[in-house]
Amino acid sequence: MVCPAAPLLLLATSLPLLGSLATQASLPGQSQAGGEPGQHPNQESRAGESVLVSVYVHLDFSNETWLPALSQTLALPVASFPPMALTSLSLTTECGVHHEGHMYCACLSGYQWNASICSRHPPCQRPHSQQPCGCLVFVPPEHGHCQLLPPGAPVSCPAAVPGILRLDSQLPMPGHTLTLTLLLSQEVTELSWFLKRLGRPKPILLQPGTQVSLTSSQGQAVLSIINVSRHWAGEYTSSFEAQGFRWELYQAVRVPLQATDVTRLPDQLSISCATSPDFQLSCCIPRTNLVYTAAWSPGGGSEASLLNVSGLQCLLLTVQRCPAADTTYTCDLQSPGLTPLRVPVSVTVIRDGDTTCPEDSSAVAWNVTKAGHVAQAPCPMNKRGVVKRPCGPDGVWGPIHSSCTDLGLLALFSRAKLLRAGQGRPAEEVPQILAQLSRQVVVAESPSDLLALLGTLKFLAELVAEARIQLDRSALEDLLTTTDQVLAMDSRSLWTPARARKPSAGSTLLLAVETLARSLCPQDQPFSSSLPNVLLQTQLLGPTFPDDYRVSFSTQPPVRAQIPRRSLAPLGTNVSITSLVLQNLDHLLPSNYGQGLGDSLYTTPDLLLVISIMTGGQTFNQGQVIMDFGGTDGAPRCVFWDHHLFQGRGGWSKKGCQAQPASASPYTTQCTCQHLTAFSTLMSRQAPPKTPALGLLSQVGLGASILALLVCLGVYRLVWRVVVRNKVAYFRHTALLNVVLCLLAADSCFLGALLLPPVPRSPLCLATAFLCHFLYLATFFWMLAQALVLAHQLLFVFHQLSKHRVLPLMVALGYLCPLGFAGATLGLYLPRGQYLKEGECWLDWKGGALYTFVGPVLTIVGMNGLVLAMAVLKLLRPSLSEGPPVEKRQALLGVIKALLVLTPIFGLTWGLGLVTLFEEVSTAPHYVFTVLNSSQGVFILLFGCLMDKKVREALRKRFCHPQPPNSTVGPATSDTYILEHSKEDAKTPGEN
Repeated sequence: MVCPAAPLLLLATSLPLLGSLATQASLPGQSQAGGEPGQHPNQESRAGESVLVSVYVHLDFSNETWLPALSQTLALPVASFPPMALTSLSLTTECGVHHEGHMYCACLSGYQWNASICSRHPPCQRPHSQQPCGCLVFVPPEHGHCQLLPPGAPVSCPAAVPGILRLDSQLPMPGHTLTLTLLLSQEVTELSWFLKRLGRPKPILLQPGTQVSLTSSQGQAVLSIINVSRHWAGEYTSSFEAQGFRWELYQAVRVPLQATDVTRLPDQLSISCATSPDFQLSCCIPRTNLVYTAAWSPGGGSEASLLNVSGLQCLLLTVQRCPAADTTYTCDLQSPGLTPLRVPVSVTVIRDGDTTCPEDSSAVAWNVTKAGHVAQAPCPMNKRGVVKRPCGPDGVWGPIHSSCTDLGLLALFSRAKLLRAGQGRPAEEVPQILAQLSRQVVVAESPSDLLALLGTLKFLAELVAEARIQLDRSALEDLLTTTDQVLAMDSRSLWTPARARKPSAGSTLLLAVETLARSLCPQDQPFSSSLPNVLLQTQLLGPTFPDDYRVSFSTQPPVRAQIPRRSLAPLGTNVSITSLVLQNLDHLLPSNYGQGLGDSLYTTPDLLLVISIMTGGQTFNQGQVIMDFGGTDGAPRCVFWDHHLFQGRGGWSKKGCQAQPASASPYTTQCTCQHLTAFSTLMSRQAPPKTPALGLLSQVGLGASILALLVCLGVYRLVWRVVVRNKVAYFRHTALLNVVLCLLAADSCFLGALLLPPVPRSPLCLATAFLCHFLYLATFFWMLAQALVLAHQLLFVFHQLSKHRVLPLMVALGYLCPLGFAGATLGLYLPRGQYLKEGECWLDWKGGALYTFVGPVLTIVGMNGLVLAMAVLKLLRPSLSEGPPVEKRQALLGVIKALLVLTPIFGLTWGLGLVTLFEEVSTAPHYVFTVLNSSQGVFILLFGCLMDKKVREALRKRFCHPQPPNSTVGPATSDTYILEHSKEDAKTPGEN
């Protein structure tokens, strides 16, 4: 604004002079100022020619009275030149002196401070409608004057602005793109864009960000903002310099509200007219530069009132009479020229007989709520959000879910988000936000508070990385304080629900702290900090740095790291190395494991070591680092956290890292990695170490199984016609023969796969994995077919099976079903790169391919176990309860035989796989599982083939002289024995 009149006035006069020009002039009774020299025309001008010149004079007044003489035509006495007439006198600058000694100088219409002076002095507090650089503050006071702006065309017109600011739409819809185009007629410099938002005292500088883009070409500059919302409404300013002056052009933009900007409390409600005849509904909107009128409908029997709550304008509806039926109340928000915004709130009336949850005032006052509905309550003061509690279908209250977020944390999150979008000055505001965050972190008491805090750090880290901002020591200390308190937050009440809402919350924190911690400016190094959960050491290596970089931390377990000189030498001088240890963060990271880490769950040593190298303002990620993690038992894996795995959610990876026992102590793990990032070690909680003994047992068992299955095929070749003379025997031996064939092929394929190199997507490796998958599944499906035949004979004793119907069904079940599973798995997981397990020609666990084998196998094992239980019960009833001791003994012998025979034939030993999945310490179940299942062919030969009475008799007749039958009870296969007992109980003749 124009400064008030003062005893000191600075004048600049434009003088059209008649005749020749004197070098300087001063008014009588005034002191001449030492201002800028006037404009001197050619002194050879002819007498009587009108020449436009400027003479600057400094006038001191004893009071604020304007001198009448200044409004008259004055003759300037000049000794050596003819008389000249002063035809006009214009006041250009008015100055005032503040009581502190500051001088305020404002330009009058048509004049302005030039860009050079304007850039050296701060502006006055003035309304934006005045020209830029129209009023400046001079500290200390100095002489100067406003200059005449370039004239328009014609000269008598106002000053010609060298540009036009055009707007594609003054009312862009939310989600659309806003474009402002500056068309220029002159060459301009120092072009900047500003936004003055409602309620903000100062304009906000706009810079390229996630939503803002700036482009320029010959004669124009364009500002584009994508996905606009109410946060982008306000007055836009284009500021630039041209012709020695600073110019500003303005455009006002209004953005309508959208439904997500409207806060309803509640958004649904169930009421009991008997206990709560009246209730309240609220509809709140933020401040906006559009005028909105709000109304509730229906409004009969209700009273509406306006309230201001936490910066929101709310329309509160008090319903004084309970509605007779379920009603939907609507909050209508209208603004001239816009489509009305309608927000519904459904109110359900609780009737007699409805299941409800009772009133509860344990933490929040919960009214009676209808079953299946969600009760809602407002957040406490200084928080925004809603508290919800579901009422279950049985009328029992569910857990409380709160989205309440502290207003201070929410404001910092919004500020950081808009800063990332392009509003503000990152270099100045990032340290400010970090400082405020370190003070606000103590108020975080809900998962929403924690997520808002993590989101703020994420935006700040992205800004620092993109703009290459360097933090000072104070800002880094604020970051470390915040991080330490975040890692100390209660896991059960804060981190667990926060991770349920955002599984990558821990990875977000790690990436943000990694990025910000390595951004310390070189002049503040070296720097070290030690907090309970965060330890940091930074060092700037100059031209004479030692041979190797070494760092150690006194943690539990202790951590040491070393970077060889050969990795640092190519980087030159002024290399900044940041080493950071984060405790309690590893268990907050998702349990995602990359290729080569197996299928087990792991434990970590409760710490992460982060090493970063900065040189020339850029991050250097390649280089060898040697780390010692003390206090680790077993065989740990050296890993790092890869933020790019699992679609950006992050995961553990061992790529480029190797583990070996340290020479100093056998209980210390030394990790050598060829890159720099966040490191740790993983200890398996499930998978046993791959010892040579376990691998040897597997190979020996498979070899013995293959030989036994070949012998079994040879036996069947000799005795087939003898043992399949009735339908039951035919079905049983047909199924068993196919089990032998499939298991022989599967074991041979699996044993051969151990000799193949695990080349990714190798055709031979892929074929081997597919065949093993198909053949092992076929083995189990034929076991299922055999069990189903036995179950039919147990349940339907009098019903005879047809060979022509049952055999095709058995073939379809035994071969087509496993082929479908194997083919679908190959087609689904191979394109994703999740079919083969890293390092082996077998199915991958992490991608889910292995589940297509484990799932059917365990299902079949369970069904076969039920059939075995039916067989045992059939043998036990009624012999043990009614028969003499001899029959009881014979029945028990039959049960034992059934268990010995059916367990390997039905593949029940594979059920031990469940034990190996849940066993955490002992390796014994893994050895038992390996021995039993790799030797399954041996058990089938012994119990499924050679223990069969008819098989033995056929072999005896073929190789020995026939002998008369004796009266001793010979062993029989379990299904034959069981069927014989069933037929005896039913008193039915034997099969023909």
